[in-house]
Amino acid sequence: MTNNQPQTPNPKPQTPNDKIDELLSEFQYFGVNLGLERISVLLADLGNPQAVVPVLHVAGTNGKGSVCAYLSSILTAAGYRVGRYTSPHLVSWCERICLNDRPIDPESLYNALQQVKSAIRADDPTPTLFEVVTAAAWLYFQQQEVDVAVMEVGLGGRLDATNVIDRPLVSIITSIGWDHWQNLGDTLGKIAGEKAGILKAGCPAVVGQLPPEAQAVVAGRIAELGCPAVWVEPATYTVPHSQACYRGFEYPLPLLGEAQLMNSAIALAAVQLLQQQGWQIDDAAVRRGMAAAKWLGRLQWVRWRDRDLLIDGAHNAASARVLRQYADTLQKPIVWVMGMLSTKDHRGIFEAVLRSGDTPQESLRDRLYLVPVPDRSSANPAELATLAKSICPDLAECYCFSLLEKALEVAMSASDFQPILCGSLYLVGHFLRQEEWK
Repeated sequence: MTNNQPQTPNPKPQTPNDKIDELLSEFQYFGVNLGLERISVLLADLGNPQAVVPVLHVAGTNGKGSVCAYLSSILTAAGYRVGRYTSPHLVSWCERICLNDRPIDPESLYNALQQVKSAIRADDPTPTLFEVVTAAAWLYFQQQEVDVAVMEVGLGGRLDATNVIDRPLVSIITSIGWDHWQNLGDTLGKIAGEKAGILKAGCPAVVGQLPPEAQAVVAGRIAELGCPAVWVEPATYTVPHSQACYRGFEYPLPLLGEAQLMNSAIALAAVQLLQQQGWQIDDAAVRRGMAAAKWLGRLQWVRWRDRDLLIDGAHNAASARVLRQYADTLQKPIVWVMGMLSTKDHRGIFEAVLRSGDTPQESLRDRLYLVPVPDRSSANPAELATLAKSICPDLAECYCFSLLEKALEVAMSASDFQPILCGSLYLVGHFLRQEEWK
């Protein structure tokens, strides 16, 4: 007898990335919950891996990722075994934990996360997702016997899960602005106090240019702790957008945007402190490392539908100003494809990127296409459109789209305009995850 019953298809086998998502989904509901008690207990139960890993600790509102990329690349070029921990990721959780600039493989990450999960006591407060991933990074770096780990602060500094170290090789504060003020404080001074929480007594500090209110707070903390401090001035271009000089030292500068003059100088100041501590990093390694540095989703050119598309995760006013500055060098009107999270400074970002008043010709005015950020707490595109038109009534066009792909298709059809996708790292990550767009 023939069995005419429909056959149930075999379930698709779970990939290591699927297993990572499933494991971490148990912790995604605990949100932002700053504090060191949970992570300290968890790490103690894992044998305190952070205690044996030499660390460069990097905090700041903008520039953290670029500085981490430079430092990791330079130390790798110098022959060291280098861990790097950054957040958020754009495409895969594996991006957050790197060894010599190569992301951890999914199987190794899953195994590290399993070890962390197994160490969580049933009667202890449940750690946040960020704390679980941070603990996995510390554990992996210990197991891989790294010579040094470049650790980026997730949020703030003082109560961030990365701030469980006593003696960092160098503590770095790149910049201070208004991002995440809901969690860190309603003045730049309060925000600065949180970020200055990574400074440790007697440990060297490198600090970028800060607003006066923030600088006073950080300087006071440095004096209180007796930190040998380097206050960094930006490098200067020797060859526009490709070669720079910091304190007489010339080096290649592969990352785009004026902000990289400061970010690269901060990294070099930290390297010079390491050299003074006896680390073997010669000038050739510094230049090789600088030349090799990459940072995904920040002023990055990609090819899409046979056209060049600029993508940038600019998600606050300061990073938006850097993006606008670079856009002006392209000497073309811009078609902005933008989406933002609901918690961001929408007005500040629009005021930074949108041209207004000085371009009366229709052919020179920017266009704005607004989209939601998928799977996130997204700002409403229609509300953003109303705000944008009130800030910049001279926009040539301002339209809302329900799907990013459709907005990009329309943007790419305007041959006289340069398309730029920006407004959220999560939006850029969504774009990069679409295999058919790569």
